[in-house]
Amino acid sequence: MKMIKTSSIGSNRPLSGQLYKYTNVVKGWQQRWFAVDPETGVLSYYLFDGPGDTVQPGQPARGEAHLAAAVICPSDEDSRTFTINCASGDMLKLRATDARARQEWVNGLRAIAEIHTKAMGANPPLQPREQLAVHDAMASARQQLQATELSDAALARSIESSDSPFPHTDPDLLLLKVSTDY
Repeated sequence: MKMIKTSSIGSNRPLSGQLYKYTNVVKGWQQRWFAVDPETGVLSYYLFDGPGDTVQPGQPARGEAHLAAAVICPSDEDSRTFTINCASGDMLKLRATDARARQEWVNGLRAIAEIHTKAMGANPPLQPREQLAVHDAMASARQQLQATELSDAALARSIESSDSPFPHTDPDLLLLKVSTDY
């Protein structure tokens, strides 16, 4: 029974259907319902028990993968398996019901990934002003860390030279000294 709904990539209808996902948790293939939103470029998958099961609107996704900059490859191990290597480093190993369904999924996913990869590359780089703001924030953080280190060192020296009759056993002074040592 084939349960894939394909659409032309130009339309806004999502690509969706049943696939098997290889999972390391159970060490095997688990049936899932997959849906791609062509507007966002996100592939979501849901728990799915079989022909009588349905995915309810609003049901939380079991997982999702962003397709921008993803690499979708048919597998050599058989005619139904393919992988999605996401830019995030995540990898999904999926199996369609037959070779034709695999090719429809691979073609559809590649087209959506290409659109979103191009859109990602079309975003302009940070303006010089924004780059300076980031640089200034980092320089300010560095200065604050250096000032804190100097203060910690001064505090440690003060504790060491304290006129307290018990400078090495006073719990509060010991705690302060330990917190300034690194």
